[in-house]
Amino acid sequence: MTSRRARRVFGAAAVAALIAFAFLASQFEVDVASQVFLAVIGSLALMLLTGYAGQISLGHAGLLAAGAFTVGVLYQEFAAPIWLTLPAAGLVGALLGAVFGLPSLRLRGAYLAVSTLALHYIVIYLGSEYESSVGYTSGVVIDPPTVFGHAVTSGRAWYFILLVAAGFSLWLSRNLLHSKTGRAWRAIRANETVAEALGIDVARYKLLAFVITSSMTAVAGALFGYYRGFVGSEAFSILLAVQYAAMIIIGGMGSLMGAVLGALFVTMLPYLIEYLLFLLPGTQGAEDALFAINYAAFGIVMMIFLVVEPAGLMGVWRRVASRFEARRLAPRKSSSAVPT
Repeated sequence: MTSRRARRVFGAAAVAALIAFAFLASQFEVDVASQVFLAVIGSLALMLLTGYAGQISLGHAGLLAAGAFTVGVLYQEFAAPIWLTLPAAGLVGALLGAVFGLPSLRLRGAYLAVSTLALHYIVIYLGSEYESSVGYTSGVVIDPPTVFGHAVTSGRAWYFILLVAAGFSLWLSRNLLHSKTGRAWRAIRANETVAEALGIDVARYKLLAFVITSSMTAVAGALFGYYRGFVGSEAFSILLAVQYAAMIIIGGMGSLMGAVLGALFVTMLPYLIEYLLFLLPGTQGAEDALFAINYAAFGIVMMIFLVVEPAGLMGVWRRVASRFEARRLAPRKSSSAVPT
């Protein structure tokens, strides 16, 4: 079986399994899977920006908040439908990406990261001010959207919507990387000076990376707002930006599937820790310490991957796959040998 055919078979099997999961899993499991799909969209956007274009950003949580608050404001003030709010969120994200991507033309490394961090605080401040001005204390309420004349209220319906959104984001990311834009991003990440010498408009493509990925992230935030039914500034802390950075590090930099695996791992980690914690004797009253335990474990896992496995989960997968391939080919080599 050729590698291309194997990928198609694997992809078809994965799609079938994801569809079957929605009907076999519990409501809680469907909700967790929907959270994974939301994380995949944002993780893919950050992977394009950092893992391929080489631009560091800590404003990811701010972009998610911008998309969510765009939906909240348009719904509360104008009762705008979803077919209008989602493009508006993408446009707001693109505008923010253009504005806050300008420092990337002169700044690099930690200086660029700090400049993008300003995006987070500005968006959160504006969102908090809107909440206060309209008298909301816990967040802006958003009613379920109407799609094809039906209100989307069930968890299973949201599962399929977010699955399609995540799949479309993966398809779009793959096509971008195989385009002239993707090749330019790779060249810029490798060496900006050489890329410029080769005739690549470095400033244009760096700014384009911020615009495209910021738009994707804002749409993910808009979907999050609809899925949760409310938008609050507390949901978009700086720790959320750290979590997304962890997704692409743990998954494996420079790999779209790494972004998917990282989103799955980071989203599932708190639930796994909670499950294992309450299996231990004498931990039934540890609910108060669960938050601290989660973040301590999260930090430890990040350090382990940075030190022990810099290539992330994709590096582990490649090593395991290469070993299986070597074992599969070993008998052929021995049998094809001609005895003397």
